[in-house]
Amino acid sequence: MKKNVIVTGGLGFIGSNLIKLLLKKNFKVINIDKISYSSNFYNTKDFNVKKNYKFIKCNINNSKKINNILNKYKPLCIFNLAAETHVDRSIDSPKEFIESNILGVFNLLECFKKFSKKNKKSRLIHISTDEVYGDILKNRSKENDTYKPSSPYAATKASSDHLVYSYVRTYKINAIVTNCSNNYGPRQHPEKLIPKIIYNCINNKNVPLYGDGKNSREWIYVDDHCNALLKIFKSGKNGEFYNIGSNLNQNNLNIAKLLIKIAKTKIETGKNVKIKFVKDRPGHDFRYALNSNKIKKKLGWKSSTGLKKGLEKTFEWYLNNQNYYSKLKKTDITKRLGQKY
Repeated sequence: MKKNVIVTGGLGFIGSNLIKLLLKKNFKVINIDKISYSSNFYNTKDFNVKKNYKFIKCNINNSKKINNILNKYKPLCIFNLAAETHVDRSIDSPKEFIESNILGVFNLLECFKKFSKKNKKSRLIHISTDEVYGDILKNRSKENDTYKPSSPYAATKASSDHLVYSYVRTYKINAIVTNCSNNYGPRQHPEKLIPKIIYNCINNKNVPLYGDGKNSREWIYVDDHCNALLKIFKSGKNGEFYNIGSNLNQNNLNIAKLLIKIAKTKIETGKNVKIKFVKDRPGHDFRYALNSNKIKKKLGWKSSTGLKKGLEKTFEWYLNNQNYYSKLKKTDITKRLGQKY
């Protein structure tokens, strides 16, 4: 049987890293991406010539095209990573997030529901975020904890998680929801904290941090996340939610200091490379933290990349791939969003 899988949003950060892993594991990968500002063909340049990789430009809101793709390729799995993900953008333009993250997922579910009737073994893995649980000042979020999203981004992801689960219960589709902590690694858009810091270190710019930099995040190296997704596809239980985390929490200030230190061992940094505190974003959650005991106990997965090692590998990738930045609009890298409220 053909080992066809679909990755939606495969020109983005996590999607392109997942494709790299799936190709290594001898799957045929169909990459569906609508090509937005955060899509980057640089991310998939190493795969384009491979015979088991195909790119199709398509918005997951396009029912006719999605139905045709499913019927043609009959995937064993759809990994749904198509989403708007930047919190600051969601503060400025929540409608785009509703269209992609809620309506897009609804449309994908409708198509998958129809496809599943004849392809019962096919599985949908819906990739979500720890931000759905909201501000976690103490302890760690478990899969059955209440959702309390703070930003329009997190609220749209929470909505999509509920939609997926409702389709499992009502229509008996084969689907799983994963909630992962903050990813970092190669191919991530520099609107996000770690690649922005790296970009600024390379380009002799201030390193901006919101508020006092004490906001805490649980950081996971993207390859660890991708390995977890593969494990869940193979062994995860239908209808379940799985938290994917590293148990490594660090505040933004410590991340910035560590990256500047790493930068100084790799390049000659300029005099402007220093931390600058800027006005905080509206509704900024102080801490996210996941309890990932379920995936460890039930599926035998745990993250394996230490934070310092992961950050060094990430810095080296951006340093060796500075053409990556040239494929993006300069304002998408440097302009700050989400300030007007």
